Amino acid sequence: MRDPRIQTLARNLIQYSTDLQKGEKILIENFGLQKELVKALVEEAYAVHAIPFVSLKEHDVNRSLLMGATDEQQQLTARFEADVMKEMDAYIGLRAGDNISELSDVPSANMALHQKTVGTVVHRKIRVPNTKWVVLRYPTDSMAQLAGMSTEAFEDFYFNVCNLDYANMDQAMDALVDRMNRTDRVHIQGDGTDLHFSIKDIPAIKCAGRLNIPDGEVYTAPVKDSVNGTITYNTASPYQGTTFEQIRLTFENGKIVDAASSDTKKLNEILDTDEGARFIGEFAIGVNPFIQHPMQDILFDEKIDGSFHFTPGQAYENAYNGNDSAVHWDIVNIQRPEYGGGTISFDGEVIRRDGRFIVSDLEQLNPENLK
Repeated sequence: MRDPRIQTLARNLIQYSTDLQKGEKILIENFGLQKELVKALVEEAYAVHAIPFVSLKEHDVNRSLLMGATDEQQQLTARFEADVMKEMDAYIGLRAGDNISELSDVPSANMALHQKTVGTVVHRKIRVPNTKWVVLRYPTDSMAQLAGMSTEAFEDFYFNVCNLDYANMDQAMDALVDRMNRTDRVHIQGDGTDLHFSIKDIPAIKCAGRLNIPDGEVYTAPVKDSVNGTITYNTASPYQGTTFEQIRLTFENGKIVDAASSDTKKLNEILDTDEGARFIGEFAIGVNPFIQHPMQDILFDEKIDGSFHFTPGQAYENAYNGNDSAVHWDIVNIQRPEYGGGTISFDGEVIRRDGRFIVSDLEQLNPENLK
């Protein structure tokens, strides 16, 4: 018998996250086969009289393709997948798998080629601006291990997070959106972090279960050349198959002029992918009350209660600061006391201290008010 929580999640993804309507076409793309959820998504799509399509992919097969990838092969792959994506009204990306490091030995140049072709042509230029999309992970033994939890406990955590009342969160985020839209200068302070930048005239966008599951962030972007200072991230961050720790970036007039981490060489190779990779494309504040600790999975980590992320690379079209890149790397800093604390100030006023909102109009975003 199917876990009823899976059916609830599938229904939420179809009816709320993608708001799928009669006659609309949806691509369900599953990396790392999870048949029960895929079947439930197909059933829920048919239930609203939509037209589902399914693409099944495995990470180890993808690794084999990328190891020998050529420009011609990746360009053709991008063209093939773009032709499909152009037909879609909605997209659900379901990611699972037993090894987050499956792509760790794929050459950086091949990963960059994939991002510049499939990542840019299919996803950044077609899916993101033209479909109703949502991306999510699925609980696996390896995810439970990364979270330091038993598989059963992690599944309980996962469904609490993913089946949260996102409509309530959506409403609670309005005050933060309003604050960010009125803000010019942002100042972030914390252990190893003293960062100044402007977000003036760049829209703030709330994310409450319509683009990612789990969700819980409000994002914008810094004015491209306004970032100055240093940030030290206090969470491990997997990217392109490698997990980086102790990432420290120093900025001058928007550009990353110094970068160090547990793998400084590979970090700088990623930041040298193109010119835009050394500028920031997103600044976001995380508020999901059920996500308290990092688990080296960015779809969870970027929504951690009391966190923010500061993202080298591509800016989103709806919060565009002029920065373009094949890279979009969400790296997270947690400011709750057990992670060292810190403050976020808007135009000289501290709005969040040690991970809690301390101004009255934003208190509804503290965890006890979102659960």
